Amino acid sequence: LNDDEIHELRSKINGRERKRMHDLNLAMEELRNVMPYAKGPSVRKISKIATLSLAKNYISMLT
Repeated sequence: LNDDEIHELRSKINGRERKRMHDLNLAMEELRNVMPYAKGPSVRKISKIATLSLAKNYISMLT
């Protein structure tokens, strides 16, 4: 591969990764929006791991 091909390949890979992260962030935001105690005026945006942990606990409470 020459330099131009490598650059084009890296650009495509980086673009796919940006889209993947964008989609993941949107999904995490949607999950935060349906969590009853993860939103409100006094609640800061919680981390991804905290969001998943709260969701797991909430699902456990429902079952």
